Amino acid sequence: MKSNLVRDKSYAFALRTIGLAKWLKRQKEFEIAGQILRSGTAIGSNVEEALAGIRRADFIAKMSIASKEARETHYWLRLLRDSKIVDGSRISPLENENLELIRVLTAIVKTSQTTAVNSK
Repeated sequence: MKSNLVRDKSYAFALRTIGLAKWLKRQKEFEIAGQILRSGTAIGSNVEEALAGIRRADFIAKMSIASKEARETHYWLRLLRDSKIVDGSRISPLENENLELIRVLTAIVKTSQTTAVNSK
């Protein structure tokens, strides 16, 4: 399979999110573990669907959902940090990775929407 930056980054992020969720479950933080697991892994699954999209509209819709999931994940990461469930120094690398995904996904969606409008 051909390498793709956003696919690779979202997959790696999902793997780290799974690790965080496992750790949270060991800490008996089941509810927030489930939330971060769902949103953090949904980013990559929506990217995969977008890349398999047949029409440009499908691609834009799925990348937009991936972007929204990344933003939701950012919310949960901030909540984990600010509630002191996870030490800020431990969560910071994951937060930075998440913010990078948000920037990349936002750029992809904006560029794709602009290209779609200009090609009409």
